[in-house]
Amino acid sequence: MTFADLQLHPDLVRAVEQLGFTQPTPIQTLAIPPALAGRDVLACAMTGSGKTAAFLLPILQQLIAQPRSTTRALVLTPTRELAGQIEMHLGQLARYSALRGASIIGGVSPEPQARAFHKGVEVLIGTPGRLLDHFDQPYARLANLEILVLDEADRMLEMGFLPDIRRILRHTGHRRQTLFFSATMPGPIAKLATEILRNPVTLNQERKAAPAVGITHSVYPVAQNLKSKFLLELLEREGMRQVIVFTRTKHRANRLSEYLSKARISCERIHGNRSQGQRTEALAGFKSGKYRVLVATDIASRGIDIEALGHVVNFDVPQAAEDYIHRVGRTARAERTGDAFTFVSPEEEDQLRAIERAIGKRLPRLTLLNFDYAVAPQGSRLSG
Repeated sequence: MTFADLQLHPDLVRAVEQLGFTQPTPIQTLAIPPALAGRDVLACAMTGSGKTAAFLLPILQQLIAQPRSTTRALVLTPTRELAGQIEMHLGQLARYSALRGASIIGGVSPEPQARAFHKGVEVLIGTPGRLLDHFDQPYARLANLEILVLDEADRMLEMGFLPDIRRILRHTGHRRQTLFFSATMPGPIAKLATEILRNPVTLNQERKAAPAVGITHSVYPVAQNLKSKFLLELLEREGMRQVIVFTRTKHRANRLSEYLSKARISCERIHGNRSQGQRTEALAGFKSGKYRVLVATDIASRGIDIEALGHVVNFDVPQAAEDYIHRVGRTARAERTGDAFTFVSPEEEDQLRAIERAIGKRLPRLTLLNFDYAVAPQGSRLSG
């Protein structure tokens, strides 16, 4: 099947082909036809599966022949980074149309966002908190809204946004099409889905969460105070040109970024204490190749989309299997391949075993030949 077979507008097919995609991914093949038919959709779709285009293409198809300057679609997503990625993809897919999108997110000036409401930008992409800030103002009315997307619904639940989502729903009316995407379907999310969806087409709801098939997983047992030196050695031996390194805390991300910089590794960091401008610059610099390493906390595990990213490193073992899946899902996207390395200290073994039980496989343990596992480098210990 090709994108043309999905009966998309020629301008959309042209944009997709210019991006280098010829065949839709499985979730796109399943979700686009019912969405184009106006059906509500409930989809379990993992990160990296192509779900963004699975909801953006039906939106654009339905709006491409409609009058402009009226907001007809709202995409609700948990993080600023995800909102930015969706806005970027929207711009790429709508490049041969006059359709416009705008992000409604925190950490930046609200004035341009207010103008987007006033002008009636056709598609708004927003995070819950900033959307609610605007909904307190008289200009933020969505009287002509036709399509609502909830993206990464389970992540919004984890971040405590469920009450905010319910408040936002009161501003979206009842006569709308709803596209509901979630990597997992915990009880509260399933309940919300039954409340807001009308006779939905259900896709992959019972699919067990698992990492993408193209990922090669490797676990390196290493003492906590040797992890920084070990990472430097691994970067050199593996010849990694572009790698995301995930740490447990913001403090550890700062410390590791400082350590790598002193070792003359071009790197930047991204976490919740960084301003939106700093986060945007870090991500843009990483994508452009300015930075070889991006050190991140889990705020970035679902908000970074790097084409052909080859390597992800779990500097700290994730707290849960879902965190592991979403971290390593930054690589092997769109059916490509990639490597995921996890550093496990003795005190993290229980967490790793819990992840292995959840994903149903034991991850291979490796050692780095000729690495001195007995000597801790000065100033390399990270804590916090």
